[in-house]
Amino acid sequence: MVGERIRVAILEDQQVFRECLVAVLEGAGMDVVVSSGQTTQFLARVRESPPDVAVLDLRLEVPGRDEAASGLTALQCLHDFYPNVRSLVMSGNEEPGLVEQCLSVGAAGYLCKQNVGLNEVVEAVRRVARGERLLPVGLGWSSPLQGFQPQPETGYTGGELGKLTLREREVLGYIAAGADNLKIAACLGITERTVKAHITSIYKKLGPENRTQLAVLACQLGVQRPASV
Repeated sequence: MVGERIRVAILEDQQVFRECLVAVLEGAGMDVVVSSGQTTQFLARVRESPPDVAVLDLRLEVPGRDEAASGLTALQCLHDFYPNVRSLVMSGNEEPGLVEQCLSVGAAGYLCKQNVGLNEVVEAVRRVARGERLLPVGLGWSSPLQGFQPQPETGYTGGELGKLTLREREVLGYIAAGADNLKIAACLGITERTVKAHITSIYKKLGPENRTQLAVLACQLGVQRPASV
């Protein structure tokens, strides 16, 4: 990306905020090639003008309907059909399980709207475009920037995965995909008790404090996730 203008796509249903993001990002020397408040329209425009980075809101109000459509649909589609697009989620929801879910389906970063300013969003887009991962402070890591912490794409060294047995790596892959212990046991043909033993061993070897951190770590390490869970 050195010397090139970063191409950005924005999915955000609040028009004022969306227009503000467009103005700030373009003012920072980026090209906003897609700006939409609806998932279907957003994906159609991405197909016509693929961006480098997609900034996604998760909860989108659907005109004429009572429920809210989830930006997770767009996130999953980008992951499946546009692997070169790096997705940056911006949401007011800080629930660890949701963060884990977003990372497990391909998000390169997650920003909490309440904790970041516009200048920090610009910096986040630049970091994601460079191949870094951005993790919310609430997951337990300290951060040099308010609201998120940069993590290199390669994450930990290969030696970290070398601490794990082949079976432990398989279990970690299922955790990264969001599977619970019962599902992991069924997929691997082992008992749930054995799954718990493997997870306890992984905790001891890699040092995360909870399952969310473990899933995030798996993404950082580039652990292969199963094709389907």
